[in-house]
Amino acid sequence: MDERAAAGGAPASVAAVFREEHGRLLAALVRRFGDLDLAEDVTAEAIAAALELWPVHGVPPNPGGWLMTTARRRAVDRLRRDKAYAARLAVLAVEAERAGPVPPVEPGAELPDERLQLFFTCAHPALAAEDRGALTLRCLAGLTTPEVARAHLVATATMAKRITRAKRKISEARIPFRVPGPDELPERLPGVLQVLYSIFTEGYAASAGPDLQRLDLAEEAIRLARILRRLLPAEREVAGLLALMLLVHARRAARTGPDGEPVLLDEQDRARWDHPMIDEGRAVLTTALTGGPVGPYAVEAAIAALHDEAPDVERTDWAQIVALYDVLLGLVPSPVVALNRAVAVAMRDGPAAGLALLDELTDEAQLRGYHPFAMARADLLQRLGRRRDAAEAYRTALAQAGTEPERAFLRRRIAAVEM
Repeated sequence: MDERAAAGGAPASVAAVFREEHGRLLAALVRRFGDLDLAEDVTAEAIAAALELWPVHGVPPNPGGWLMTTARRRAVDRLRRDKAYAARLAVLAVEAERAGPVPPVEPGAELPDERLQLFFTCAHPALAAEDRGALTLRCLAGLTTPEVARAHLVATATMAKRITRAKRKISEARIPFRVPGPDELPERLPGVLQVLYSIFTEGYAASAGPDLQRLDLAEEAIRLARILRRLLPAEREVAGLLALMLLVHARRAARTGPDGEPVLLDEQDRARWDHPMIDEGRAVLTTALTGGPVGPYAVEAAIAALHDEAPDVERTDWAQIVALYDVLLGLVPSPVVALNRAVAVAMRDGPAAGLALLDELTDEAQLRGYHPFAMARADLLQRLGRRRDAAEAYRTALAQAGTEPERAFLRRRIAAVEM
């Protein structure tokens, strides 16, 4: 490699390596030293060293291995200097002797990939639900604390306290850094998938803020889902979740107009959909649907695939979509699923049939304050010519909507039905 080229590209190379290798590097260090804070500190020190040395000496042939070796040496040096870690160092020495010498990282060799343990540690049920996604973004996606704070729409100081609290919980509760055994995996894996889906959902439809979509967040969720699928290739619901994300994210370019306001499915320019991503999602979905009973993410992905395959809303296979929602309700008896099924029934059987189903859901606590429910009612009321009732439902949705693009869209709808 030309040294001047390497030097000029070093900062970008460090950033690319850090993004790709951060979770793997951190996981291996936590596994080796048993301390998440220590692992994060020496990872940061290794990156700082790379930024200093690579512009001078060039990017090494195996950047990830270089970072691992540097971080591991920094960790050992710190443990030797810090008396508070003396006992831990003794334990590590005994464990290292039992395990045998750690082989050097050879150029071109892959780093030990222990991200799977880190997935399950970050999503452990002992952690508060609001902390799991934050810790996953911090440790596995490599986002800084301010970036995680922006992702969760909280102050950096608040997020720092959350992350510190989660790490303390892991330490005090002695949460094991390991993959659950075969008997535990069916119980624990849904929690990991839910964390990733929550991150994706916030990226797909932001709960608050100036933008409807937060594409960086959605793309991080997809990247992490790809990693998880590589680590657990036999788990079909992992494939189902990845397929769902791909099939939904493929519509991102058509979901907003020039002013950032929502564009509903029936008005989207389907030529702007990402058709290679749709093809990839459908291929992954085939795996998720093959080999026995399907899980909820695979069913949702199948619904998304039917939308993506249709040339327009009118020629969408609404009967099949309703049938799939029936299956999904059997797997996940949720009011939100029932809401989506009612909308599909309205498309199949007419707005009156859909509205009757929505009216049966008005007392569901989970739908109170959930603005898509009020928007769905408003749309069906408008289609039935009940303009005054539609305006009232749109106003309810306006009061509940979290992003400015949605509020602008709803204000326009209110003006239209009140003309």
